[in-house]
Amino acid sequence: MDSRYDFVIVGGGHNGMTLAAYLSKSGYSVCVLESRLEIGGAQENAEPRPGFRIDPHASVLYGGAAPGFEQLELHKYGFRMSYWGQYGLAVTSDNRAFVGGNRWTFAEAAETLRPFSEKDADLWGSMMGFIFPHLKDILRSTFWTPPFPPELEVEQTDLPWVKTWTEASGGALPGNFFDASLVDVCDELFETGALKAVTGLGAWYSGAAPTWDGMAAQAFGSFLLASYGSGAPKGGMHTYAHAIARCALAHGARVLVNCPVEEIIVRDGRAAGVILADDASAAGKTIWADKAVVSAVDVQQTFQRLVGPRHVDASFLQKIKDISLKGGSLYVLHVVCKELPRYVGQAQELVEQVGYPGSVLYPCDDWDSVVAQMRDAYSRKTTPTGRASMTLPVLMPTTYDRSRAPDGYHVLSPIYIEVPPPEYHVGGPEAVNRQKEQITAEMLEMLRALAPNMTDSNIVDVYVNTPLDSEFRNAGLVGGNWYATRHCEDQWWTQRPLPELSRYRTPIDNLYLCNQTSFPGGLCLMAVPYNLMHILIDDGLVEPADWWYPSPWHITDAGTRIGAN
Repeated sequence: MDSRYDFVIVGGGHNGMTLAAYLSKSGYSVCVLESRLEIGGAQENAEPRPGFRIDPHASVLYGGAAPGFEQLELHKYGFRMSYWGQYGLAVTSDNRAFVGGNRWTFAEAAETLRPFSEKDADLWGSMMGFIFPHLKDILRSTFWTPPFPPELEVEQTDLPWVKTWTEASGGALPGNFFDASLVDVCDELFETGALKAVTGLGAWYSGAAPTWDGMAAQAFGSFLLASYGSGAPKGGMHTYAHAIARCALAHGARVLVNCPVEEIIVRDGRAAGVILADDASAAGKTIWADKAVVSAVDVQQTFQRLVGPRHVDASFLQKIKDISLKGGSLYVLHVVCKELPRYVGQAQELVEQVGYPGSVLYPCDDWDSVVAQMRDAYSRKTTPTGRASMTLPVLMPTTYDRSRAPDGYHVLSPIYIEVPPPEYHVGGPEAVNRQKEQITAEMLEMLRALAPNMTDSNIVDVYVNTPLDSEFRNAGLVGGNWYATRHCEDQWWTQRPLPELSRYRTPIDNLYLCNQTSFPGGLCLMAVPYNLMHILIDDGLVEPADWWYPSPWHITDAGTRIGAN
């Protein structure tokens, strides 16, 4: 095999494969090395029974605003979408409900809030009316723009997402929107506790927790990522991974699976290639990179294992060790059933009126239903139990994509709760695994309280992946954590994962980072590789082609803005 390439990428997950597609389409030779037997990382589907596709990890399209869909022309490589009619159904503990619509039906969805609050129905409808025409720019300025040079002094009003949010909101946002938490912003804007709970849960399960100061814009933006996507790839998230892989392969990239990397070769302070593990399936064990090595594995593994202490100083390595990759650990339940849930009370009436949603949140009463689970998972470090501290997001892909199950059957997948990271659980790393039977029984009991027809005769099978199970399936999900380092203010933008690494460069020449531990973090957005492309172009390693366009908010190291505002 050819052992010399322009770029060698370590890791064939979502970020590594997307970068491979970008670089190979740009005309460069690329080799991707993946330790598992298949590429895609968290863009995975599983068939525990033939014909039934469940989502162990990623489940909906958050990256709908990504430039990558246009630039990589993923529609040519099999990418297809299944759109939901309604984004989500929020159900209170007394079975009142409203729907979230999708990006085309937000006005109609806002009307379902009217029984809760005339004021909130009017405000939500008008605010979304201002935001949605500008939502692509809002999201791209927030997620698809590389961090500015960390030494650059920037006023808050000059930050890209501040500009786009301000211009798009029509004055509907409160003055503290860029300094407060989403909790504070929602308390100021809305009367309806259920609307606050939905917004908070949507943010927490999508990125920035609603309680973090200074992250209201990013938290609300994370919530709106799913609104913009308004569905999932047809056939499941792995079809998204396949489209990206087909694009890379069509442009000449080489992808080697079952090829764990043992070491990144560093010569004279420069990354020169990699050495594969002895049990790698590739014939040759040394692969050289003429332009750059890109690590698409987490920042700790990159420096502590692949680079090692010989090539970085002790103080820098200690900073790397101090980065916490813990949080976002999910207990994931999957249900195969014969009938879709039939809800009680107003919730079922609303479904019969507007159609089945792609997801349900239950029970959504007020902030207490969000904060109680956060308190148990992150403060008490215990497993949340019972309705007082469990709110279930239930995704129902067969309501909008019949390819997920045979006729006459449905899958509810995934059904989530957040739990403590395994290493932090007061009962020890195995505590959640030991509690599987109890946790599953409580989640099913809550599901039956919401939909009494979810009986043993209706439920065909149940599957679970705990945080430890998820890490075992996919080593990139450390502790089952999908968003790597926290999306709080001190782990955002030029702070992620460290200021000196925030532009995807490292202290080792020609070694770059392309993992969810870099900005903007988790979710299958194609954002990290898109942002990294700007830096590779700035560094003279990549010559942009006609199809490439940069973020209009990108600033080079010389302080020059690229494109127009």
